[in-house]
Amino acid sequence: MQNLDALLIFARIAEMASFTRAAESLGIQKGRASMAVRKLEADVGARLLHRTTRRVQLTEDGRAFYSRACDLLAEMEELHSMFTGDSAPLRGRLRIDLPTELARSPIIPALPQWMAAHPELELELSSTDRRVDLVQEGFDCVLRLGPIVDETLVARSLGRLRMINAASPSYLARHGTPRTLDDLRSQGHQIVHYTTTLGSKPFGWEYPGDNGYSVLQLPGAVQVNSVQTYHAAGLAGIGLIQAGYSALAPYIERGALVEILPDLRPAPLAVSLVVAHRRNLSRRVLTFMNWIESVLAPYT
Repeated sequence: MQNLDALLIFARIAEMASFTRAAESLGIQKGRASMAVRKLEADVGARLLHRTTRRVQLTEDGRAFYSRACDLLAEMEELHSMFTGDSAPLRGRLRIDLPTELARSPIIPALPQWMAAHPELELELSSTDRRVDLVQEGFDCVLRLGPIVDETLVARSLGRLRMINAASPSYLARHGTPRTLDDLRSQGHQIVHYTTTLGSKPFGWEYPGDNGYSVLQLPGAVQVNSVQTYHAAGLAGIGLIQAGYSALAPYIERGALVEILPDLRPAPLAVSLVVAHRRNLSRRVLTFMNWIESVLAPYT
């Protein structure tokens, strides 16, 4: 193929099942995307995509062509960087999804220095706590917390984020500072309940035991389904919270929160950088991956 741009456009349309969304993710006009696919189909002599008013999907020939196109795009990425070395500037667009609190702190505060080192790179940052679809939404990579349950994805572990127990000074002034698990019950402590679905059973208070980690059920009048609201409830003195040190560190440093029960911290949380296909492991993604790992290192 003389024009690899057409392959890239076709692959993005196949992944996102939409000419419009694919064109937006690539920063081009929808008309250009349609023209590129029509010309590609004429060149190969086969219809690669079924188009209807509601969706776009691969034909049988298109599925076989897409698989080979992905391999070719990956090889071309490697070929372009074969002699450039790590000193060559990063160019192009990188579309990333990050957990909201990790984006807020510590990633975004550290980002200006990294962007200054790569001035020709464009970033599209999504920040959400839902599990995005890498392929359908056109992400080059996503940062995920917890276990990776989709075996079709390619994940690289970046470590395990430290979790801590915390409370506001005003809450501790009213209820006392617990030193042991027994204190949590005897002093009448309340916790902020976190759950992904309101009305479902809360997770409870996690702590290390002789056989791994256990959960202590403690009372609490407030249940939330947002990480940001959970942190805000802790800051407001509503109850005790358990959360990632990376998110709570700024509050602890300025005294808005106090770490409690440091010997009874909950289990650390696995963090991984995930891509949908080995072709997504471009030099841009690998460089970003290494940078993210260094940013998170103080909190693992």
